[in-house]
Amino acid sequence: MSHSIANLPDVVTLIELALSEDLGRGDVTTLSVIGQHDKSVRARLVARQSLVVYGAEIARAVFLRVDASLEVTMGLPDGSNAESADPVLTVTGSAGSILKAERTALNFIQRLSGIATMSRQFATSVAGTSARVVDTRKTTPGYRVLEKAAVRVGGCFNHRADLGSGILINDN
Repeated sequence: MSHSIANLPDVVTLIELALSEDLGRGDVTTLSVIGQHDKSVRARLVARQSLVVYGAEIARAVFLRVDASLEVTMGLPDGSNAESADPVLTVTGSAGSILKAERTALNFIQRLSGIATMSRQFATSVAGTSARVVDTRKTTPGYRVLEKAAVRVGGCFNHRADLGSGILINDN
């Protein structure tokens, strides 16, 4: 079994929750458009602007959770710099399966790449100084492990993972 962050129990649960939210009542659009005439297609996820890729492994896990027979090829691994139009990943297989998974996969990769990209900008802004940019526990519920990993990929540092990882006294 791979040691990918996508295999962590909390991340697997988050993927399941996200898919349940989106597909819980089915996908009536895909059923009405594709129906029984499903065919094999190839879809490419490409960067629309310069960014730091993070979440490609999660997106891959989403596609494979929806349909294990899909072939997902990584164009740029997590942590890579991407320029506009660079292919991040390619998915080949059932058009219906790809359509069912694509929004959830995009939600993960867009959010996490955004965090990694902003973190890279902050890290670059303090390069050459003794400053370190660190994150907080102010994360999206359920996303903490992913958002903190995106911060590290961007070149910044994690402060505390949870209330048990250190003492912090402030003026709340």
